[in-house]
Amino acid sequence: MLTLHRAALVLPDPADPTAPSHRDGAVLVRGELVEAVGPYAGLAAAHPRARVRDWGDALLTPGLRNPYGHRLLERAYHPDPREGVGDEPVPEGLAGERDETRCGASARRGLQRMLGAGVTAVAGPFERASVRTAVARSGLAVLPGAPSGVLPGAGSGPLDPLAVLPLAGAVHGRVAVGGRADFAVFAPVPGAPGEPRAGGCRATVLAGRLVFRRR
Repeated sequence: MLTLHRAALVLPDPADPTAPSHRDGAVLVRGELVEAVGPYAGLAAAHPRARVRDWGDALLTPGLRNPYGHRLLERAYHPDPREGVGDEPVPEGLAGERDETRCGASARRGLQRMLGAGVTAVAGPFERASVRTAVARSGLAVLPGAPSGVLPGAGSGPLDPLAVLPLAGAVHGRVAVGGRADFAVFAPVPGAPGEPRAGGCRATVLAGRLVFRRR
């Protein structure tokens, strides 16, 4: 099935200042891959039977990479909402933990919260079997971890990379024809339409699947 994702501004490669952008643009997805990127009017005319997801005044960009994956998923604890302690990760909450079931459940919650921030790639390494399984099942791309001491932020790091990184430094790859359809949709920021803020993710698409949509 063809799906056309329309947004007020499409930035296929925010890390490249010379890359073209598309106002009232769209990304055409077939299965797991990007089939076309460009102005919405032209793509809609060429593919009249494509399903349209219209994201309105939003910004569409490549998905984000979270460089804190090891800390966030193997050492921090992600509370269950039923625990009544909020949903912020507890730094070092899994330090010394031997219960793989608890670790895996925590990792799954953390991964879902990352998807809610527009993350489509996460840095390892992942040493716990339960965490490796959770990451593999999430579908997120796995990246090499950064050397210790070079990451911005403190503690376990934020779930939302935009809390500490500009968009150009937070995106993973680009939205390109033939590439995997991994991208995110963000609410516009008044006065800075090409620079989303942390917490502004409206939707995340991973390998062509809509895996998160803010209600």
